[in-house]
Amino acid sequence: MLYQACLPLSSSTLRFVAGVIRSHLRENKIRWRSLSAGQQALMTLVYLHKGETYACVGAGFGVSASTVFRRVNETISLVAARAPSLRKVLRRAKRCGLPQRDPRRHVDPL
Repeated sequence: MLYQACLPLSSSTLRFVAGVIRSHLRENKIRWRSLSAGQQALMTLVYLHKGETYACVGAGFGVSASTVFRRVNETISLVAARAPSLRKVLRRAKRCGLPQRDPRRHVDPL
C-alpha cells in the first residue's frame, strides 16, 4: 500500500490491524465499505502517526472527514478490545522477573 508520505511504519503492524478489521467485517457480515480493510488500517495508522486533521487524512484517501472519524474510532476500538487487561500484563511482568514498583511511592519527574 502506498501513502504519499515517508512513514516508518512496520508492514507487520499494518497486516495485523488490517486482519483485525477484516475479521470484524466478516463476523458482522459487512460486505461493502468505501475503504478496504487494508486502506482503513493504513488510514488509522497515518492518522495516529502524523496527527493531521480528519479532513487532511480524508483528502489523502478520498473520503470525508466524518468517514475518517468513524473508521479511526472503529479501528482503535477493535484493536483495544484485543489488548490484555492491566492485571494480566502485571502478572506476566512479575513472572518474567521485571522489577516491581509501588505506585504510591512513584514520583512524577515533572
